[in-house]
Amino acid sequence: MTERTLVLIKPDGVARRFVGEILSRVERKGLSITALEMKTADEALAGQHYAEHLGRPFYPGLIEFITSGPLVAAVLEGPRAIAAFRQLAGGTDPVEKAVPGSIRADLALDGQQNLVHGSDSVESAEREISLWFPELARG
Repeated sequence: MTERTLVLIKPDGVARRFVGEILSRVERKGLSITALEMKTADEALAGQHYAEHLGRPFYPGLIEFITSGPLVAAVLEGPRAIAAFRQLAGGTDPVEKAVPGSIRADLALDGQQNLVHGSDSVESAEREISLWFPELARG
């Protein structure tokens, strides 16, 4: 089944010059990049994106980090795109949970500066795509 997913290459991925490496891995996986834009998230967009974490102890640091510099937002499409990218990304904690060979295991430094975000469900993907790429919103 063809799906869409939102991927963010976070500010640490941009600052450490891993954009090309990450996008190459996406393409080698067989996913299509259907939208791509470098931008800097403001607090309003970051707050909407991470709304489910509001009130958690790590929320302020998360917002500060994601708004700290430019990031790359992308929409990927392909068969089971959500699961395919999440497998490619690896576990959130690059040291303890990410499988060797994944983006995070190979390149990330810690749980927050873990280079990438990928939608975790069809519903999240559509909500996140509508935030980052309103022109691509469905329904």
